[in-house]
Amino acid sequence: MIIDYFKTIFVTALIIFSVFVFATDIFAATELKLNPNLKYSSDSNDGPLITGKNMKDGSINKGKPAYVIFYHRGCYNSKRQARRTVELYEKDNGTVDFIVVDLDSPRSSEQSALLTKHYKNYIPHLTVYDKNGKVVYDKSGEVRNTQMSELLDDLL
Repeated sequence: MIIDYFKTIFVTALIIFSVFVFATDIFAATELKLNPNLKYSSDSNDGPLITGKNMKDGSINKGKPAYVIFYHRGCYNSKRQARRTVELYEKDNGTVDFIVVDLDSPRSSEQSALLTKHYKNYIPHLTVYDKNGKVVYDKSGEVRNTQMSELLDDLL
């Protein structure tokens, strides 16, 4: 009887733990965060500018707009645009797909295809797709969030 009691407690705890781990993994799967150690006044390599799970996903999914950023870690312009990207992500997550291509790390085949198609050797570079997979913005340089936010809002 006491063994059955402990078995029940153990199984219940295992189920609760499994649900917690599974739910946490789902909600954190696309979470993007800004590297807190970025130095915005220099071209120092402070590590990845944006971190998160599934960072190698570079697929453009029709049915939802997509925002793509290409950056180098040691570029203060890229650092500022990375901060803007995470701000946009916090505003539009769920309605816009965010794809991050860190040019200083290995890339997936999807990211490499985006790189070949859009990147022109100037950073940061932003590409935005509408929900039908058509490119509506494809330029290098920093872009203020007011401009990019208006563009993304129009696509929704």
